[in-house]
Amino acid sequence: MRRASPARKCLNQMSKAGKIVSVSPGAGIAGGEFVIEGTDFDTNDPSVFAVWLDDVRAPLVALSCKRVIAVVPEMRKSGAVDVRLKSPGQESEPARFIVGKKLAEDLHPVTNPAFDPDDKSLFVTRSGSRGERLPVSLFRIDATGELSEYSGDIPNPTAIGFDDRGQMFVSSRFDGTIYRISAFREAHPFARNLGIATGLAFASDGTMHVGDRTGTIYQVNSIGEEKPWAQLEPSVSAYHLAFGPDRALYVSGPTVSSFDSIYRIDRSGEVDTFYKGLGRPQGLAFDDSGNLYVAASLKGRRGIVRIASDGKQAELVIAGMNLVGLAFGLGGEVAVTSIDAVYSVPLGISGVLLS
Repeated sequence: MRRASPARKCLNQMSKAGKIVSVSPGAGIAGGEFVIEGTDFDTNDPSVFAVWLDDVRAPLVALSCKRVIAVVPEMRKSGAVDVRLKSPGQESEPARFIVGKKLAEDLHPVTNPAFDPDDKSLFVTRSGSRGERLPVSLFRIDATGELSEYSGDIPNPTAIGFDDRGQMFVSSRFDGTIYRISAFREAHPFARNLGIATGLAFASDGTMHVGDRTGTIYQVNSIGEEKPWAQLEPSVSAYHLAFGPDRALYVSGPTVSSFDSIYRIDRSGEVDTFYKGLGRPQGLAFDDSGNLYVAASLKGRRGIVRIASDGKQAELVIAGMNLVGLAFGLGGEVAVTSIDAVYSVPLGISGVLLS
């Protein structure tokens, strides 16, 4: 269990739980850190001061009279819960917080999951270490939350994408191939020679784009022919791709820097920096207001970061550790993947629909 850092002596010595002014971010999954800002927190004795999410006590990281950092605990309940501060004989008024639900574990996603546009089921990978061949590497989670094995024919599956006809494609970072998944769950090579193929996204005209983490973004036509399209700095892990409502391609690719960028590539292939200042940015997705969401670290706080459509402001919206991707469902939920699990967070936000 984490130990809270020592609290400074508060000037107000009365035993008061205090008043919650804000909780940031407003949502999280187990293990994520959230911050409670307020007034009159009596934290002089950390052993008797507590943060509760409904009836579950949250581990504390740091305390002061006006600020508390806590960790989202493991909870049976998901969705909206009450956050309260408690000290002997005192309890604050509640604030609202959204807790994500774990859908599956013992997986190994390395980027975004993907929703099937036909039946709204969610697909996620068990990618494994480089060169490792697993008996099942692609899983399906249906609308009821039931997990089932789907395919084991793809070595090191990475990104998943659906074209405008509902066909599923999966990249393999092992052999530089894009596989097309048939209605019989068979994986057939569609495009080859794509380096360390990671990110995968479709433009509004149906053109596939693939990120080779050594530095090249490829365009792939309808018969699997590839051509280099844009060049970026190599990534230490993967490229992650998403098309925005402006029809530009947005790319993240973690480097050794702690101050990485999100790149914007226009339709002519010109590269520009959209936002700079994230730690290890990974999976990307847009909401229907044009905001970009990234699995990343912002000012030392980890989770899902929302960047305004003009690229000028960013804030953490979901707290979580080791997150690698996300996808928006039609019901306002966000599917969030960590390095070993997938969660559903009911934010009430819709994803962008490109046409």
